Amino acid sequence: MTKIISLLSLIALIGVSTCNKVSAQCDSIANLCNKNMAKNYISDGQSYRALLNNQEIAEFKAVFYGNSTYRVSGCSGFTDGNLIFSVFDQEKNLLFTNADQKNAPYWDLKFGNTLSCTIEAQLNTTNQSSGCAVMLIGFKQ
Repeated sequence: MTKIISLLSLIALIGVSTCNKVSAQCDSIANLCNKNMAKNYISDGQSYRALLNNQEIAEFKAVFYGNSTYRVSGCSGFTDGNLIFSVFDQEKNLLFTNADQKNAPYWDLKFGNTLSCTIEAQLNTTNQSSGCAVMLIGFKQ
């Protein structure tokens, strides 16, 4: 019985240790991603995060208000170009993808009307260095 308890304790300790390392890695990536937010952009207060493997796509929901300019920044790993992100409207029409812009780490989008959108993020499989995807959104002052 004590062997089972010891084994379960060891498994729990490894799980907590792994979660703390992943959380710290995502925090570091978020801090690096924040460098893409120019001073004239105000954060929406969210840090959109997901842990991904090669085949997974994370989905984040966002509302973009009309007559506003937004900066969408996406990062994974410690260099630019590791995350591919795409913005879709409610009908799943593609509004923007950074894949058409050499996986630019951020892009400024201007919306004429208020839109509820889905942002999809996936790892760049040719340049993958982290499984943590971080998206930041800011609006221009």
